[in-house]
Amino acid sequence: MEMKSYNEGDVVVLELAGKILPGADVGELDEVLYSLLGEEQKKVIIDLGKSAWLSSSAIGILVHHWKKFKQVGGNLRLANVGKKIQQLVEISGLTKVLDIYDSLETALESFKE
Repeated sequence: MEMKSYNEGDVVVLELAGKILPGADVGELDEVLYSLLGEEQKKVIIDLGKSAWLSSSAIGILVHHWKKFKQVGGNLRLANVGKKIQQLVEISGLTKVLDIYDSLETALESFKE
């Protein structure tokens, strides 16, 4: 997995590329998200447009941090979710929990509402 982080105004975008596998990948994602919480970042988008796969442990980390961001009045959103990842999220029933957007632009716009 490769990860790139940048700001779009007051929103932090984490662009993930490749497969997000158990172990080091999930650990790195977990650390980065905890770091953002520690920096009091309230708006985070995870751009999965270049990601081919999310492991079940990666999905678990996303749900965990979605809850953490909600607890501090923030939000964690997903953008550019590919077909395979979308199917995983749907099968696990997490479309009712996670905020998922077709594009980075629509996810960014959603924070302006």
